[in-house]
Amino acid sequence: MATIIPLSDILTVLETIDVIVAMEQGFVQYSNGQAVVPPVGELLFDHPKGEAHIKYGYIKQTDYYCIKIASGFYDNPKFGIASSQGLMLLFSQLTGEPKAILLDEGKLTDVRTAAAGALVAQYFAPKDIKAIGILGTGTQARLQLQYLQKVTPCRKVWVWGRNRTNAQQFKTEMEGELEINIAESPTEVAQHCNLIVTTTPAETPLLQASDILPGTHITAVGSDTSTKQELASDLLGKADLLIADSIAQSQSRGEIYRATSDGEVDASRVVELGAAIQNENLQRINDEQISIADLTGVAVQDIMISQAVYINYLNKEV
Repeated sequence: MATIIPLSDILTVLETIDVIVAMEQGFVQYSNGQAVVPPVGELLFDHPKGEAHIKYGYIKQTDYYCIKIASGFYDNPKFGIASSQGLMLLFSQLTGEPKAILLDEGKLTDVRTAAAGALVAQYFAPKDIKAIGILGTGTQARLQLQYLQKVTPCRKVWVWGRNRTNAQQFKTEMEGELEINIAESPTEVAQHCNLIVTTTPAETPLLQASDILPGTHITAVGSDTSTKQELASDLLGKADLLIADSIAQSQSRGEIYRATSDGEVDASRVVELGAAIQNENLQRINDEQISIADLTGVAVQDIMISQAVYINYLNKEV
């Protein structure tokens, strides 16, 4: 019988896991051909606006495979419900038996995405981070900033959101050890920051090539479908380094997909994250380079975090 793990226990167990290290191991396995990850299953909704993603796969010669269903319905906060929802299912690779149902309500997807953002910053952000820029004011914006604190001493932050009230609430909740400044536009964020994370579901670009300072690193996490776009295509064309969490997925979704479709980027320029982690020649070589990481979210992240939670939960129960 499968073990049912409620959200409260998941959150407790997460405190014992180094999720950034788990993401690094997963991306390396993925780029080394040790992970089986089929194309993303996807449902897009118009009334109300929302989406559901089905991501699944396994890492060879390990114990489990994972199926994850995660959704984002953007009107949910109006009803007092988080926009992210979902669950993860863990099965035995040996017998196919269901081993765990993780009732995470989308939280594991949120956390693994934020941890991937911190991992990318470790390898591609400039050494001297003047300020961190955050586009968006939701759950992912908060988590990205929280996880970045694990990998950089920078505490100066500029945030922009379409809703000024939400931006003020973000500032109130996040400031303390952090210096939070509210920007009037994405361009103002770019004028002050050389590490920027974009976390919105925008379908028209928020940042233009002319906005970006030399040496800036951008991690784009909001554009995970074929219709979303936070970065102008010519901005990707201007970048010295282009990193995809999954080259295969970047052919059908995300910032790189849009830029290649617009003829601004040659797909041969794109480097996969797991490969870059293992090869210093594929990483930043100076603080004048512009680097962009396009994170569309890969099932290997769900595999790593779900099995880590399950194993640590079992150890905790013993």
